Amino acid sequence: MWCIPTVTPEFKRRMFDVLKVYERPYDPQKPVVCMDEKSKQLLKDTRAPLTGKPGKPTRADYEYKRNGTVNLFVAVEPKGKKRIVRVTRRRTGKDYASFIKHLVNHVYKKAKKVVLVEDNLNTHNKETLIEVLGEQEGKRIAERIEWHFTPKHASWLDQAEIEIHSLETQCLNRRMPDFHTMQSEVAACVRKRNRDKCGINWQFTREEAKEKFKLSQAL
Repeated sequence: MWCIPTVTPEFKRRMFDVLKVYERPYDPQKPVVCMDEKSKQLLKDTRAPLTGKPGKPTRADYEYKRNGTVNLFVAVEPKGKKRIVRVTRRRTGKDYASFIKHLVNHVYKKAKKVVLVEDNLNTHNKETLIEVLGEQEGKRIAERIEWHFTPKHASWLDQAEIEIHSLETQCLNRRMPDFHTMQSEVAACVRKRNRDKCGINWQFTREEAKEKFKLSQAL
């Protein structure tokens, strides 16, 4: 947490708001969904790796060829033990709006509200939905969402970062040569994690935040 410059009233308000959301009991009609993005570089081998054998791992040349980048939109429902990941070629407002629309219209179409926790990226807001989808559709999607934002310099409060770390250790920690390989490998990893019902056991509470930051009381 060294990246926090000062604990301002705005920082406290947003931090306690997000932590209060995390303390809610699980409600499938109002699922708490954390969303974040991750850019990954595509890397091609310059020559075929040597296939591994028992007692001998696969060996790859240290040289590689850069093959562009992709973006991963990651949404995780910690208490619902579910995640949705979309690999895109870009990370524009249009891509963001499309992903949020997919969450609201398809993944959580039966929910009364999607309780969405995000960081402060300039495209992560209802204005982007309206700009991309049009006023009527953008507002309709936005009204299905209960919006919560982490404070500036506190994206660590977004549980989607934990899910991204898990994806990196289980799937993304090797060379992916192209867009379609990345899509396929990520999809397989997500299917397994959903099948295994992997949740997130969040431990940082408002009480612990008060003690950590030496605050007199929560908002």
